[in-house]
Parts: sequence; structure tokens; C-alpha cells
Amino acid sequence: MLYQNEKIAGRVNLLIVREQPYLMKNLKLFPAFLFPLFATALLVSTIQSSSASERPNVLLITADDLGIQLSCYGDPIANTPHIDALAARSVRFKTAYVSQASCSPSRSTMFTGLYPHGNGHYGLANANVGFRVHEWLIDALLPNVLKRAGYRTGIIGKLHVDPEERFQFDFRTNEGFGARDIRKQIQFARDYLNTDPEDPWFLMFNVFDPHVQRNRLPDGSRSPQYLPDQAHGLPEALVTVDDVDPWSWQGIDTPEQRVKIAGYYNCVHRVDIAVGMLMELLEEKGYDENTLIIFLGDHGPPFTRGKTSCYEAGLRVPFIAYWPGVSQPHVSERLVGSIDIYPTILDAVGIDQPANLHGQSLKPVLQENSGANWRGTLVAEFHYHGANPFFPRRAITDGRYKLIYNMLGGQSRASNMVDGDQAWSLAQELPANHPARQAMDRLANPPKWELYDLKEDPVEFHNRAGESSLSEVESRLKTALAEWQSKTDDPFDDAEFRRQVQEKHRVGN
Repeated sequence: MLYQNEKIAGRVNLLIVREQPYLMKNLKLFPAFLFPLFATALLVSTIQSSSASERPNVLLITADDLGIQLSCYGDPIANTPHIDALAARSVRFKTAYVSQASCSPSRSTMFTGLYPHGNGHYGLANANVGFRVHEWLIDALLPNVLKRAGYRTGIIGKLHVDPEERFQFDFRTNEGFGARDIRKQIQFARDYLNTDPEDPWFLMFNVFDPHVQRNRLPDGSRSPQYLPDQAHGLPEALVTVDDVDPWSWQGIDTPEQRVKIAGYYNCVHRVDIAVGMLMELLEEKGYDENTLIIFLGDHGPPFTRGKTSCYEAGLRVPFIAYWPGVSQPHVSERLVGSIDIYPTILDAVGIDQPANLHGQSLKPVLQENSGANWRGTLVAEFHYHGANPFFPRRAITDGRYKLIYNMLGGQSRASNMVDGDQAWSLAQELPANHPARQAMDRLANPPKWELYDLKEDPVEFHNRAGESSLSEVESRLKTALAEWQSKTDDPFDDAEFRRQVQEKHRVGN
């Protein structure tokens, strides 16, 4: 039995108990051999009686490392007419967070309806240190639940959540990492939609752009990371270094950074072309008016203070939802996140909502003038990206203010680089009192608490934690965060639990 007899220093292993929060509250009632059965019973949903014709198809589109750099989100450089057209007939959420700004943990939330601290996927699947969804959640994985409900299930592009072999996809392609041939991906989608057209279907369509690329060199080594301007001839018209500005949230301007930023926008334009082709295919097949469509990035851009951080550039993503017969086209101020995808899909296809999910169905807020009661704060987190470093963080926003809780702030250092981006090193050449230099230093060596006024300081350069003028705001957000941690059974405040997590996922174990 998984973990059943593990002990540490004569005590029940906290990693065993705290990773099963819903069981922890009932330890005296349920013997160890019933743990997986009980957890599954909590999470596996009851299928409501609905005919196939009444249930919508489901299309979940993700773009790898895509932030809000879209024209429909007001970006002055991006030219994304196809995504804009989808947004125009859908609900576009202005503030949406992923659960964690790292590929595998972010995607694990879409498949489980739980934050990574609840589903166990704390870091990248390919870190080779055992990051994976808990065994007792396998039956509750989204494609597995949908398959039991009579849906065909398919995925195109990378999955990147372990254990991959336990995902019940009827259709799966293997192009995975580095695949940027969107014409081929559209052909895969066509092949999938041509199979058993009478059955309702779920398709996760993953575009690898704008993730960085690394090539295998003749000597077996790998090239430096870069963002390819063109792939298979797309896009035809290219953004150049003369067209872009440096990222405001980095404050670093060098020729090398501009090359990467231009490459990023060209990748984004390739995403837009893919979305346009996919929408044309849906219309051609007659699925455009009976398909729930959700589009988002799995986290922000692959640049320092973006991906893997708890800053806006890492957590905030485009989020567009189209639910035929339910959603009304508008721009929403509601605070939503990837944590809401799982319950929304279950709601749409007629499956009862498990009570212990961390998110909510978006259905109540898809009407433009909905008076539905909705969350007043939105939370995200971080633990690992690769195997090192371990640096657990929590972030909470009310839309105006943002509080970041660095659990190991002042005790250890966090990463100062992602995907080869040199912005932190470049910032060290700036004067010590330069805001960009201070922001980069705070990323790598943060205090326990950070507080930002997102209206006055959207790039999060000026930490306001501890200021008397914002003491009420800080206290309110700390209270809300503590309540969220309690509600979602967040175990990472416990030092012994953190130690055991590090030991379990140590390189070489």
C-alpha cells in the first residue's frame, strides 16, 4: 500500500498524511488500506443523465509560455486577429492566474481541479525527481472522468504531467516538445474529429509556441535557448528588433534581449495562426456552435521575472471562454484562473461537482451582468521548476493589491534565471539603487513578504510591505491567504513537511 508503513524518526511521516489532506481529517475513521478508495470516492464524480446530443463538445487550447501579449489584451506589438475574433464572441477575463508559473504544475491543475500543493505535482515532470500527480487521484484525472461519462478523449501536443501512461486518451499524438508545425497539428485535429462523429468529444490542443527552443548539436550537446522567428514558413511577416520595446517588467534593454523579444512575438503570431485554423476546422465540421472553448497560456513568457515567478508576468495569462447558450460576449473583471477549468468542464458536460475541488465553475459569471457571488481574491503558488531550487511561494491578489509570501525568504535563495535568460546578470551592471536592479535582486533573494500596488506599480518594482499607509491592506490579504491555506489544506507552512518534500524529491533518490 502506497506509503502505508513509512515512518520518519518514529513519527508518522508528515509527507504521507499532509499529502492526503481530505483523509487526514478522518484518520481515526478510515484504516490505511481504504485511503486510496476513499480519496477516489471523494473525487470521482456522479454522471447526470443527459443524452449525447445535449452535451457540448469540449476544446481546451493552451499555448506554452504565453502571457497577455495579445492585441485583444491591449498589447501594442502583437497582431492576433484570430484570437481577437474568438475573444469577441466569448468572455475575455482581464485578470486570470495559472496555479503555478511552471509547465507541469500548471497543467496538473487543469487535469485535477486542485492546486499543485493538493495534487502532488510540485515541479516539472522531466526533472526526473519524481514529480507526479498522487496515485489516489488517477481515476479523477479529467480525461479519465470524461471517458467514463461517454466522451471520446484526445490530446494534441505535449501532456507533460506524470504519470502520462495513466491518462486515458483515445487519441494522442507524439510530437511533444519542440513541435511547431501547426499545419500538422491541424491535420491531427481533423483526423480526430473525423473519428466517431456522433459521440461527444474532448480535445486538448497544445501549441508549443512561444516556448524556447534548444537544438541537439552534432557533438551531442544542446544549443543555447532561443525563440524561432519562423517555423515551417510561419509567420510570413516577421516582427524585427526595430519593432519591439524592452519588457517593462524587466527594465533591461540590450540587443540580445530585443532579439529574444522579437522572436517571442513571432511565436505568438504562430499561435494566432493555429487558433485561426482550428476555428475554421470547427466551423467546417459543424462544431462551432456546440463546443465549449477555453483558451489560455499555461503561464507567462520564458523571461526572468516571468515564468517560474509569482509576479504578474509569470502568473497572469490570457483566458477566454466560450460556452454556447450560456456565455455572453463581454470583458470580465472577475478574478479567475486555471483552477476553474476542471469544474467548468464538468459542469458543462453534466457531471456533479466534487465538493473538495479548489476552483469553481465559471458558469455563474459568464453572463455580462451576472450578480453571482464570486471570489474576491485569487491565489497562486510556486514550489519547484526543475529539481532545484526548492522555494515555496504563495501570491494573492484582490485585483488592485498583490501580496507575495516567500516561505523561505531570508533563509535561502531562489532562482535568478529561467530558460537561459540573462536579465538578472545584465541587471547587476546597473547602479545598486536602480529599480530594475533592486527588482531582480529581490527575485533571487526575497524578503518573507512582498506587497505591490498593481494600479500604481504594475511591474512590481516597489515593495510596499511593512508600510504603515498600506497596513490595513497587508493585514487583510494576509488573513485572506491564511483562510485560503486552511480551506485548501496547504501543508507547506509546516517546516517538517517541507523537509520531507525536499528529501523525497532530491536528485539521486
